[in-house]
Amino acid sequence: MKTLKSKIVAVHLLNDFSGSPLVFSQALNALKASGHPIVIHTSQGKSGFLDQVEAPKYYFPYQFYSNTLLRLLAFSFSQVFLFFQLMKYRKEDVIIYVNTLLPFGAALAAFCMKKQTIYHVHESYIKPAALKYFLRWVASFTADTIFYVSNYLYQKEKIGDVNACVLHNVLPENFVDRAAKKQYVPSNNGLFTVLMVCSFKEYKGVPQFIELAIRHPSLNFELVLNTSREEVNLNFSPQLIPSNLKVFSVQKDLDAFYSRANLVVNLTNPKLCIETFGMTLLEAMSYGVPVIAPTQGGPTELVEETKNGFQIDVQDEATLDFRLTFLASNPEFMQQLSKGARETAKRFGSDKFRNTLVNVFDSCNKDVRN
Repeated sequence: MKTLKSKIVAVHLLNDFSGSPLVFSQALNALKASGHPIVIHTSQGKSGFLDQVEAPKYYFPYQFYSNTLLRLLAFSFSQVFLFFQLMKYRKEDVIIYVNTLLPFGAALAAFCMKKQTIYHVHESYIKPAALKYFLRWVASFTADTIFYVSNYLYQKEKIGDVNACVLHNVLPENFVDRAAKKQYVPSNNGLFTVLMVCSFKEYKGVPQFIELAIRHPSLNFELVLNTSREEVNLNFSPQLIPSNLKVFSVQKDLDAFYSRANLVVNLTNPKLCIETFGMTLLEAMSYGVPVIAPTQGGPTELVEETKNGFQIDVQDEATLDFRLTFLASNPEFMQQLSKGARETAKRFGSDKFRNTLVNVFDSCNKDVRN
């Protein structure tokens, strides 16, 4: 009797260099290493972390539009296309692995084919509310297991009675190894650099970061956005950006940015969105860089006050300014926070992530005779 590893049909809507495809790519590499054959279905047109997974790839049409109506139409069409694209697996032993709630077409196809379906949920922010309700409803009757990336997300967004598992995000081992070799310094030739890495969304706090740079002209600020250089040039006029702030487009490698950063901030506005994890915070801490994080959501599971950084509401400008000034002028305290940051990063190792993930998928296998 031999247990064969089921093929995993992995589905993700928009491949890019953001957090969810990064984590998904790690999961797929772990499953592939454990012996599961992998195929990937995603949209075509953008490069991203899924390109780094060596597996057959199949594409469906989807393009992100800033116009809400166009975006919903493109999204709906992509899911109809995806539904029929996945029906070809009806006679195969496959597990459908859906990344985020968005690719509902894959879940419906799995339901119709009576295939096991596993979701990996990263988000709580989905607009409009009717779409979120619909996506949760689909997951409630199609999912066999749902991974949640934080305890906060599990408690806030748990879907019905579906089997659930908290699977904290982790960083790629090569990323961790490279970060461990870097020595943290509280300032670079007397220059204190504050870094923020985020997507170009309203709730991410980009305007607040610009205002922060304006209020602290003696400090250096760097903003890396998950968007094109054309969009950066279109939205950031040199006349409106202070001289101590540099704005960068999407980067495939953030090593240079984390290496020269003295502090990393996440300024997500809690009135608009609650972060479910905080991947850039974990990345920063692996480099030994102290952080400032929101006071709500998943980041609170990473950031401990006075150990590796501070939790500050972006709307509390007075506290934010006070802490920033204090940290920039206290290198010994920053070294202490740096030590705590590295200790925290070590707690989020890849072994537990990999073992939990593989065990769930292996439990779906069927015993077959040679």
